[in-house]
Amino acid sequence: METLTVPPRTGHKTLLYSELVTDLENLRADIAILGMPFGAAYGPHAFTNDQTRAPQTIRNLTDRLVRAPEHYDFDIDGPLLQGRTDIRFVDCGDVLPDLSKPGDHYRRCELAVRRILGGGGLPIVLGGDHGITTPVLRGYDGHGPITLVHVDAHLDWRDEVNGVRDGLSSPIRRASEMPYVKHIVQIGLRAQGSGRPADYEAARRYGADLITAYELHDVGMQAVLDRIPDGGNYYLSIDADGMDAAVMPAVDGPAPGGVTFVQARKLIHGLVKKGRVVGMDIVEIQPSKDNAAMLTCVTAGRLIVNLIGASIRAGYFDRK
Repeated sequence: METLTVPPRTGHKTLLYSELVTDLENLRADIAILGMPFGAAYGPHAFTNDQTRAPQTIRNLTDRLVRAPEHYDFDIDGPLLQGRTDIRFVDCGDVLPDLSKPGDHYRRCELAVRRILGGGGLPIVLGGDHGITTPVLRGYDGHGPITLVHVDAHLDWRDEVNGVRDGLSSPIRRASEMPYVKHIVQIGLRAQGSGRPADYEAARRYGADLITAYELHDVGMQAVLDRIPDGGNYYLSIDADGMDAAVMPAVDGPAPGGVTFVQARKLIHGLVKKGRVVGMDIVEIQPSKDNAAMLTCVTAGRLIVNLIGASIRAGYFDRK
């Protein structure tokens, strides 16, 4: 049996007091955390960057995110697992690269996601840079149609950078090529990233719904939610720089005016109610740039808490 993930070696062994399970062969779970620290580097100095530390840094803040899993949480109107003893909540550890097989961690990430989905689980993936969304979404083949909801300051429609097609500037372009991804909504766009005018035109030709941060603030998150088709399967990808730098400052390219925590929380709860959220990732956090309160990682963790609590309250894991 191939080993796909490894347990954390230091600090908290799991996120939010979940059960550690790294044998994914016959995994049965309702909610599954997966760490994917490494993407596809554009150059030699990018193989190990600060973002690779983010999954474990978020795990290590478990006690800050949820003081105790049985305590009442106002974000989700109850305890973390809503008092449900039948919910199996697991942390599958991290997919790490094999230096003797460059790029093989993308294949193992895809396979890990397939096994989580096959066992009935809702994957919540901790990146890593935004390149990790590509192998994660490849694992959803056979689970479509999917609406990809993308929170980001940047477009991420580059076809390649330095010959690398699965890097952090390309995940939405790669998603657009997946036949089971039927609709793409991009929220929080602002400032300037690696996208060229040709990439913007490619997104428009595809039919991506591009919502700038300024439009979001003008019309509100409910109006944005109303533009997303009801009854869908939604995959939510949150780039930390899509959020406002006031709540997620520890990113490579901070830009003022992003999505607020309250807006992001409303997006999560709204998607859970209007259809089924089938997965989420949070990427692009650089822990060494976080402030003394570790606000960026705390915000990421609290968004995860909101998805967990909301999905349980919505009956996602009710037994028939």
